[in-house]
Amino acid sequence: MSPVTPVSRGGATSAITLLALASFASQSMVRVSDSLLPQIATDFGVSVGAASIVVTAYALAHGSVQLIIGPVGDRFGKYACVTAAAAMSTVLVLMCGLAGSLPTLVAARLACGLSAGWIIPLALAFVGDVIPYERRQQVLGTFLSGQILGQLFGQAAGGVLGDLFGWRNVFFFLAALFAVATVALLIEFFRNPITHAGHATARGFVKDYAIVLRTPWARAVIAMGFIEALFMFGAFAFVGADLHLRFGINFTLVGLFVGAFAIGGLIYSLSVRGLVNRLGQIGLVTAGGVVLALAYLTIAFTRSTYPAPLAIMAIGLGYYMLHNTLQTNATQMTPEARGTAVAIFSSALYLGQTLGVAINGMVFDRFGAIPVFATSAVGLLGLGLWFAHALRKRQDQGI
Repeated sequence: MSPVTPVSRGGATSAITLLALASFASQSMVRVSDSLLPQIATDFGVSVGAASIVVTAYALAHGSVQLIIGPVGDRFGKYACVTAAAAMSTVLVLMCGLAGSLPTLVAARLACGLSAGWIIPLALAFVGDVIPYERRQQVLGTFLSGQILGQLFGQAAGGVLGDLFGWRNVFFFLAALFAVATVALLIEFFRNPITHAGHATARGFVKDYAIVLRTPWARAVIAMGFIEALFMFGAFAFVGADLHLRFGINFTLVGLFVGAFAIGGLIYSLSVRGLVNRLGQIGLVTAGGVVLALAYLTIAFTRSTYPAPLAIMAIGLGYYMLHNTLQTNATQMTPEARGTAVAIFSSALYLGQTLGVAINGMVFDRFGAIPVFATSAVGLLGLGLWFAHALRKRQDQGI
């Protein structure tokens, strides 16, 4: 089968905007439980540590389901699958708010991860189907704003809305958000022919995986995504804890500082067109690696809290400069199995993040934060330079 030819952007804008809304809701679910743990623990009469399984269960389901969704999206259509996943998430998030015990809540969160985990990878693959490659990074950069705002909202909603209205009402609100996204996606699916783009002849799970994994560039991009997540989030998970332990600042201030990451991401999203036009992909990944290295070294060796918010904002900016370029290449590395390719790439991010946190947790407890942040600075700089070299080599080869 020949690769899918991207459709002219024309009618794609409204379709992609609604996918961004669904991605906002999906990303909100990833972090919303973090701040709700004390309330959940009190309500069910358990410790915060015991209640934290609702976070672990969701992350495990959300990451692992992405290993199997790609061939389904390629076979039945990415937009249709995202719409179905949003509908299922509406019901399952509602069940979270209605849960009468911790085991019931854990089961509902696990099921939510299995449904919401479809949304972002298949939305990205759909963008790859309908937007020509030369414009894709700019569109994906704008599309990222939905995910970034969702992450920021999830963290804020868990704290602010949880305090004001209780943890159950936070889930009811998110269920309503998924419901709105589902209705909008359904209307768009029936009225806009472009939402039916990207269907492929049935090949089967094994053949789709083989198409992706036998492609050298696909293997390289997936490996880079794994390494990026390992160094990036393997270190970022400990930024807040280090600021609290080293400088004694309270958790509210820690939350505000860490939230600066999303501001850096939004700066990238708002300026992506100019950055891509000015730097190109090679310049973006080189600059992203340098910015990340300098920012993590600043966090590691600062003697006061004043540089921390700016350094964290720089981490957000540098990360999306590097990650958005990786993401764009992931949508093009095997166009004939685009859904499978993006799903494998997305799953590699979760696996890399999980391994990075596990390793750095031991390092942080034994040696402190400096080796964690310094190692990530070196690793991310090396990744940026490796990626730039690989892109330059492909450019020289006319690929």
